[in-house]
Amino acid sequence: MSLDPQAALQATRALPGIPRDANGPVFREPWEAQAFAMALALHARGLFTWNEWAATLADEIKGAQAAGDADTGETYYRHWLATLEKLIAAKGVATPETQHRYRDAWDRAADRTPHGSPIELKPEDFTT
Repeated sequence: MSLDPQAALQATRALPGIPRDANGPVFREPWEAQAFAMALALHARGLFTWNEWAATLADEIKGAQAAGDADTGETYYRHWLATLEKLIAAKGVATPETQHRYRDAWDRAADRTPHGSPIELKPEDFTT
């Protein structure tokens, strides 16, 4: 999934808490950029507004802090991903159960895939 630079710039303006430098958002790991890009794509398709996103993300971060998250910035995109999952479920795109089913299937596929090879989901990945 590629990152639309214009959409990324709009998101950093709408959501000032995004970790960034002078060139835009910064990511510690590739999955963080992918989660960011998925949120941008779903926002562009009208699934949620940035105000709705910001409120849901703020609730997620507050809940994590209440549960002991030190809020050092290292968990920011974990909260981002949890927010994305909550909004996807709330909007009826995929239930939490469906999300867990795909996450489990992905884990099974990743376990059998040699390092450096593309991970491919197969029907048997969806059986328990």
